Amino acid sequence: MPPERRNRARPDRKTQVKLGRRTGAGRAGPPRKAAPSSQRQPPAPPGAAAAAIAVAAEEERRLRQRNRLRLEEDKPAVEQCLEELVFGDVLDDEDALLRRLRGPRVQVQEDSGDSEVENEAKDNFPPQKKPVWLDEEDENEEMVDMMNNRFRKDMMKNASESKLSKDELQKRLKEEFQHAMGGVPAWAENNRRKTSSDDESEEDEDDLLQRTGNFIATSASLPKGILKMKNCQHANAARPTTAKISSVQFHPRAQVVMVAGLDNAVSLFQVDGKTNPKIQSIYLEKFPIFKACFSANGEEVLATSTHSRVLYVYDMLAGKLIPVHQVRGLKEKIVRSFEISPDGSFLLINGVAGYFHLLSMKTKELIGSMKINGRIAASTFTSDSKKVYASSGDGEVYVWDVNSRKCLNRFADEGSLYGLSIATSRNGQYVACGSNCGVVNIYNQDSCLQETNPKPIKAIMNLVTGVTSLTFNPTTEILAIASEKMKEAVRLVHLPSCTVFSNFPVVKKKNISLVHTMDFSPRSGYFALGNEKGKALMYRLHHYSDF
Repeated sequence: MPPERRNRARPDRKTQVKLGRRTGAGRAGPPRKAAPSSQRQPPAPPGAAAAAIAVAAEEERRLRQRNRLRLEEDKPAVEQCLEELVFGDVLDDEDALLRRLRGPRVQVQEDSGDSEVENEAKDNFPPQKKPVWLDEEDENEEMVDMMNNRFRKDMMKNASESKLSKDELQKRLKEEFQHAMGGVPAWAENNRRKTSSDDESEEDEDDLLQRTGNFIATSASLPKGILKMKNCQHANAARPTTAKISSVQFHPRAQVVMVAGLDNAVSLFQVDGKTNPKIQSIYLEKFPIFKACFSANGEEVLATSTHSRVLYVYDMLAGKLIPVHQVRGLKEKIVRSFEISPDGSFLLINGVAGYFHLLSMKTKELIGSMKINGRIAASTFTSDSKKVYASSGDGEVYVWDVNSRKCLNRFADEGSLYGLSIATSRNGQYVACGSNCGVVNIYNQDSCLQETNPKPIKAIMNLVTGVTSLTFNPTTEILAIASEKMKEAVRLVHLPSCTVFSNFPVVKKKNISLVHTMDFSPRSGYFALGNEKGKALMYRLHHYSDF
């Protein structure tokens, strides 16, 4: 039954007869005259009218129910069963039946694409208005000055391009980026469709950025042949100098790089690859720095000079500079070359006449001294800090035990007249020895401990002058070799294939010059080297995702 029909009260005949008798008017009788206004009854209150309507509606529903029951008595049982299957057990309540009949129509509206909130938002969304007026100057292209910016100046193709429009500058920046990346990267493609793996990788990146701490990069093995890398801003660009860079080292726990040189200063820079802002500089008067190095925990910086026996210790937490003028029992007149054990327990100082001295890193006191035949050229700790490899001036390599300070083995570096440098890998697998003839022999550490005449795994002969610097990267996949006797004499060797990467250095640019020091960041994301022109060159290695 429609709502308007249900709301309209219709009294039955008995009610009409009773009302007629009360008024005393019959069908043929004359109408009663209206009472004067002074004798009229006041209208019923609204509550009484609503009650009367409700009583009439209930009376009407009771009559319909009685009539329906009379009709159902005459219906056969089959027809009644069919009505129950079609309409359900709601025949006694017409309102419930109407709600069921309206149900599918409401459901269709709910299943439409948009929710009620979205539909309401669409209805309330104001129509787009046209601008009231247009400024002609806005339509003119704004020109960008290319001459007064040193970064934009490099993008000029000829002298006539002193000014470019913003659109042209944007295109030029895209070209420079694609040239540096070797094409358009996958994430920059507009027509690239997202896959489930992309969504998972984005979730992993978001989870990574929500946490802090040190993360070990787990990547596939480094391929040989070509090393994907990018030239970054110089590490010491915020503090330029013309003095030779003697030491470059990355902090073991923070994204910081240290640069020291003959200008008597040790500087710390924040590594971001773009501007590398300066954090702090420590100036040591009349102290041209021969070598500077972080302690194993990164809380101290040790520095030695080219002509002094003083060892400076800079406490980074307290901000204090502590000079160590004299070590009891150490009779060296000049302290220059030194090494710090990976566990941070020992300090090894290379002396003269074949002596090298073992000191406590905590107290800076002498523990003991060891001696080899001839002069000592270079020394290094193993990754477990239990052994020391020392290269002598006569081409021999000595292996010493740190605790007992006894020589465990001694062998001749194959083809070497006298050694210049030595390095061990962090995984304890390789030993690299550099000689005066430019050859780098790569040995297995086990064979160096057990054999009196070990054979090198590979002899790297890409340099023709004395190899003065050797550095393994933390993952033992790259060995950096360099000579300070010739410009551009630096190579990166792939391990374990022992082949040289062909794309470094770039011979045409010739911006490396003479290399004196090299280092990799803690997770191999960056590679830095210092030259005699006062520049600490830095490169980003794309294979490694972390610093």
